[in-house]
Amino acid sequence: MRRTGVPVYIATVVFILLAFFPFFWTLLSSFKPASQLFRINPDFWPQPFTWENYQAIFLERRFYLNIINSVVVAGATTIICVAVGSLAAYGLARLSFRGKTAILGFILMVSLFPPIAIVSPLFLLFEKIRLINTYLALILPYLTFALPLTIWLLTAFFRQIPVELEEAARMDGAGPLRTLWEVTLPLAAPGIFTTAILTFIYCWNEFLFALAFTTNDASRTIPVAIVMFSGYHTVPWGQILAAVTVVTVPVGGLVLVLQRRIISGLTAGAVKG
Repeated sequence: MRRTGVPVYIATVVFILLAFFPFFWTLLSSFKPASQLFRINPDFWPQPFTWENYQAIFLERRFYLNIINSVVVAGATTIICVAVGSLAAYGLARLSFRGKTAILGFILMVSLFPPIAIVSPLFLLFEKIRLINTYLALILPYLTFALPLTIWLLTAFFRQIPVELEEAARMDGAGPLRTLWEVTLPLAAPGIFTTAILTFIYCWNEFLFALAFTTNDASRTIPVAIVMFSGYHTVPWGQILAAVTVVTVPVGGLVLVLQRRIISGLTAGAVKG
């Protein structure tokens, strides 16, 4: 068994190293001067080690404004989706009524709808009501596609929670809202965390709506701002790599931390149940 496990362990380590090498190379390259980046045989380690790319994106390009925009838009969309989606998903999972299957089908259909089909009419609408270059111009279309996905995922998760636990709470005198708040939602916390992470990452990486509905540097989100770094004749790869590092490392670390909490929450819930 041990001899069989060694090749598997080695293959896993090699796969992980190959998967993370592009991110590691991006991190190292972000500390290299432009002259070193464009060499035919560039050095592996930055020589010299420089912070000029990070200084350029924060001092010259004010990249911190784009980070704030992405945090506000993605965070607000995630909070609304989780709050509204939890209630809708709980109703779809627990209540029996006519047309429930059709509603779930419609929700899935909306999430599969191509965003490019509504960009032009939404732009004309937002321009007329003066929402261009505002947070609402991004939050509203993000809700259109993120909320159906949230409802669909949480509905499947609520169905896995035993109904007997809610019935026992009602027998103890708890009302519907108290049962939902004190019994169902704590058990659904791992699924809610997972859905929140997926929603946040979707909004964080969204490009099409952000490109169409923001027209100045101060209102753009991270993906559009990085694309706009390029000029007509030059591409500042060092600044682009620095910006990618700034926005990738924190989000990646956040996902890893929350993933561990989700796994531990699932294990604890299984033991308690």
